[in-house]
Amino acid sequence: MKKNFHFFTLLAICLFITGQSVTAQEPATDVDEDYFEEFQIIEGVDDRSTFFFSTPNRYNKNSAYDWLDTVNVYLSSSRKVNDTVSIQKYELIQAQIYYDLGDYEKSLALTKSLYEEIESFDIDTKVLLLELMDNNYSKLELYDKQIEVRLRKRDLGLTKNVAFYDIYSSLGQHRKAMRDYMTEEKKNLDEDDFLAQANYNNNIGNYLRLDKSTPTAMTYFKKAEALLEVYFSDVINLRTEQELTKANLLKGIILGNIGKCHVQLKEYKEAVPYLETSIEIITEYNSGKFSSELVENTLEITDCHLQLNDFAKATDYLSNDIEPRKAENILKKNRLYAAYYDKTGNYQSATSYLKQNMRIRDSLDAKESNIKNQQLTAIVTQEVEYSKNMIEEQKKALEKSRNDIQERDRNISLVFISLIFTLMGFAGLVYAYLKSIKNQRLIAEQKHIIESSLVEKDSLLKEIHHRVKNNLQMVSSLLSLQTKNTRSKAAIVALEEGKSRVKAMALIHQKLYQNEDLSVIEMQGYIESLINSVQSVYKKGGHNINISVDAEGVELDIDRAIPFGLILNELVSNSFKYAFPNDEDNGKIYIHLRKMIGQEGFFEYTDNGIGLPKDTEERASSSMGIRLMNRLANQLQTTLNTDETAEGVRFWFNFK
Repeated sequence: MKKNFHFFTLLAICLFITGQSVTAQEPATDVDEDYFEEFQIIEGVDDRSTFFFSTPNRYNKNSAYDWLDTVNVYLSSSRKVNDTVSIQKYELIQAQIYYDLGDYEKSLALTKSLYEEIESFDIDTKVLLLELMDNNYSKLELYDKQIEVRLRKRDLGLTKNVAFYDIYSSLGQHRKAMRDYMTEEKKNLDEDDFLAQANYNNNIGNYLRLDKSTPTAMTYFKKAEALLEVYFSDVINLRTEQELTKANLLKGIILGNIGKCHVQLKEYKEAVPYLETSIEIITEYNSGKFSSELVENTLEITDCHLQLNDFAKATDYLSNDIEPRKAENILKKNRLYAAYYDKTGNYQSATSYLKQNMRIRDSLDAKESNIKNQQLTAIVTQEVEYSKNMIEEQKKALEKSRNDIQERDRNISLVFISLIFTLMGFAGLVYAYLKSIKNQRLIAEQKHIIESSLVEKDSLLKEIHHRVKNNLQMVSSLLSLQTKNTRSKAAIVALEEGKSRVKAMALIHQKLYQNEDLSVIEMQGYIESLINSVQSVYKKGGHNINISVDAEGVELDIDRAIPFGLILNELVSNSFKYAFPNDEDNGKIYIHLRKMIGQEGFFEYTDNGIGLPKDTEERASSSMGIRLMNRLANQLQTTLNTDETAEGVRFWFNFK
């Protein structure tokens, strides 16, 4: 675990030191996006519902109350025409808006009403409804009801397992929650999913922070922060706006948790920048929604400024529009007010807030312990019941397996007895049969060994061809470098020709290791690739020439393909260099190759250029290209023939 942490931390530092050379993906700002207007333009309840639930920062311009008013209008219209489906979906949107506003009781009342009709919902609506009910019960600390919802999700096939770890944490059992969470979630983590990895480490860190294991929690939060930086730095995988909003919101939560750790360690100066950044990010990416993290971070940063005697900033944060929902946050806010007035000498106001806390505390003490014990008892009972059901199912599966084994054993016994009688009557036949089986096994083993050797041989051959191709490409690159350092035009031409020939041979090896059959090369594709390679060398020529290749279905082994490719390389190069001096648009090259099994092959190359010069025979003895083609033809055990035509020139030969 430490090793992984060091790796990701080092990776994040490297990204920072290099000046953030890889630009992190930032979500396209949605300040100018008017989601409220888009929602109203959309027609149909299904599209509106999909848009609403898939838009994370929907309250960026209009408040949740504006959305609620508009949804109420749509809901009223649906009720007038008694459109049941529309009524259900608009009520579900209503419930989500109330949840976003922090009015969990009203949201829960709507979802409980919808739950009675859940059987009529489509699968997506069921998921949204049960997830919202789960969240509402969690916020209202009705954990036994929350478990009922999760069991319902499992019964409907929406989830495989029922998790209890977050509920145990809410009841103060943070260590147990962490152990259950690690057992349940770690096996589902993908090493390449950096966002999920960051969320996982943040959750473990939070359980440790709540359990007061602050230094260890800080380690997990730092690791989560580093993983998130890697996620943002990934420019290869494009992210949707929803994914980036989720990631940025997680970043704000992680930074807030780091700040809270510093507060627990009484490192108030170090905590302030983390909490400030966290508040800014959560405010931006959770616009218009109630956030308990935002409330907690605001109270923590207020505490920091009070400890640092910066009363002006403390009052700025205290006067913010934060309305704590949890009793512990209300108590903390009152304590901060009391501390502020105590430090500024207003003891009467300080006493007033302390008295408020005493009244709240007395009210909580009277029932909190009993309620928590009841909730914990109910949850443990549910978990035990769930475990019993799982054990019972496993017992049934084991019993069925045991019965199957016993039945199979009985069948085997009967077969064995039958075989004994058969062996007594046909001992010789059985012996021969067993011997035959043994021979077949030996043959199968030998066949397997041979096939494995062939696979290994193919892999080695592919690797060899790949390396040869790479070496030839290196030779080509060296020739290119030499060309740049050479001033002689003749030398440059010679080097370019040499480079072209090297590329022709490299292409052969490339085609071989890319082909399933390493013994032959498919010539149609090879010729087309070779022509493209030659065209890249002669950039000023060849692009207006119409080249036709007729070699479909012809395959040659490497001993014939290499000389053939070099001959064709010379012919195409000569056509590009000499046959069309004016780069005419009507230039044509025709390449024909045929090879039938058991018959001689035939190769023909024609172009309609200016033809061969009159002193061709004299040049044949001095031209390296012509001499090379004749020698290559000899390797193919044939002779290169040349015919002048009315339009250009024709080369041809037969080969075995």
